Parts: sequence; C-alpha cells; structure tokens
Amino acid sequence: MTDKTIVTHSGNFHADDVFSVATLKNIYPSFTLVRTRNKDVIAKADIVIDVGGEYDPDAGRFDHHQRGGAGARENGIPFSSFGLIWQKYGLALCEGNQEVADAIDAGLVSTIDAIDCGYAEGVSEGISLSQTISMFNPTWQEDSQYDDCFNEAVTFASRILKRFIAAASGGINAKSIVAEAIANATDPRVIVLEKYTPWKKTVHALSEQALYVIYPSDMGQWRIQTVPVEPGSFENRKSLPKKWAGLSDEALQQATGIADAMFCHNGLFIAGAESFESTMKMASIALQ
Repeated sequence: MTDKTIVTHSGNFHADDVFSVATLKNIYPSFTLVRTRNKDVIAKADIVIDVGGEYDPDAGRFDHHQRGGAGARENGIPFSSFGLIWQKYGLALCEGNQEVADAIDAGLVSTIDAIDCGYAEGVSEGISLSQTISMFNPTWQEDSQYDDCFNEAVTFASRILKRFIAAASGGINAKSIVAEAIANATDPRVIVLEKYTPWKKTVHALSEQALYVIYPSDMGQWRIQTVPVEPGSFENRKSLPKKWAGLSDEALQQATGIADAMFCHNGLFIAGAESFESTMKMASIALQ
C-alpha cells in the first residue's frame, strides 16, 4: 500500500538524488515518487530530497543547496543529499551493522557526495559512478523522458547499492576468519585458509611476516598467492620463483618437481596445483 510521497527535483539528475531514491526504495517497498520543483507539492511531501532548501531529518527534508550547506564529515567531505539520506537510513539498510554502514559511507556515499559538492580532495581519478549515473540522462538527440530515465537509473543504483552492502558485509565478516588463520599458522610466512575469504586488508593489518596465502579455488584445486607490499599494490613482499613465470602443466611440473602443478602467472603473484599438499610444497620452494 502506498503511504509515502517522496519528492525530488525534476529535469537533469545526478548520482546523489538517484542513490537517495534507491536507498529509500529498499526501505519503503511502495511509495509515490514525484519529480518537481513546485513549492506547494514539495511542502506536502513526506520526504524531500535534493530540493526545497532545507535539511531537517526529523521532518523528512534532505537538501544541501541552501546557504551554509548541510554539514560535512570529519574528513571535510560535505554531505550531499545521498549522504544525508544515508545518515538517517543507512544503518537500517545494513541491518543494524554500524561497521557495514560506515564502510558503505567511506567507499560509496562519500565519493558521490564529494563529486556532487565539488570537493576535489574526495574524488578519485578515472570514470566515476557519478558520471555513469549522469549518462542515464537523455542526450539532446534523444526523445526520452527524464522521469523514465531517472527510474532506469534508480533501478541500476539500487542493484549497485545492494552489491556494495554485500561486499562490505563479506569483507567485515571475513576478518575473524583470516585473523584466526594468521594466529594458527604453523609458519607465519604462509597463511592457510580453509575456504577463500577476502584476506588482504586483514593480513596487512595483523601480519608483517606473511608472504603467501594458500586457499582452495572454486574449482576444487588450490592456489598460492603472494602478499602485496600494501593493498592494491602490484609489488609483492616476495614473488614466486622467476623460473616458474608463465609456465603451466608439464612445463611447470618439470620446473617444480611437483606432479600436479597446474600454472604460475607470468606476474609471479599466483600459482596453483591440484592438491593442498602440492600447493604447500610450492610455498616451501618459494620460501627458499
């Protein structure tokens, strides 16, 4: 049953209003969305986003264009309407997990806010999600209606938001598993995971000694992967042996003396074998 009227501005749209509506779409399964700048319609709405010149979360007003804006984070990034909506509804969307909500704010919301507010220090280089959303607007050569395009963008943003939440939740839940593997490692230089879990941030936070991480692949074989010098780096703390580079199957088996060795990437950061025992032998050789 429709019991909420949500208003945002008409015409050209941006990532902040699109993601704000996408957030509310996951909070309120049914509502009436009106895109307008009519002051009378805005005044009667239950929730107003990115228009109206007022920020009052208790009254359902989430604009940031008024004089003085609507505040900023401790790191200086101002809030756009998405950030204001996330402050009120983000925790509920993350099922009460504050760590996940904070991770989404840091990894998604604050970047969109920074771009919308022209805060260059908070903007990454390259094509941004904000630019991607903007491309849903009709071009001057198209006859598409703005409201239809907006709805398409909201559907896209809703899916992206759900995947961000899933990824953040998965990464946070993996911390304890990886921490336990580090604590239980027979050799602190080789961390063994019983199943693949995101490990890089936790390994870097908890172990300066770890050089390799071993885990099963989704195909049933095993992998050995190097620990980079820092998350996101292509430089390894200790690369796999140079003579393995780019080899696979019989060639790698001859080079390693391991009967079921499968491959080694030319970049010497990952290799694999059929069995756990053989992958551990790869680690033993690589440590020498």
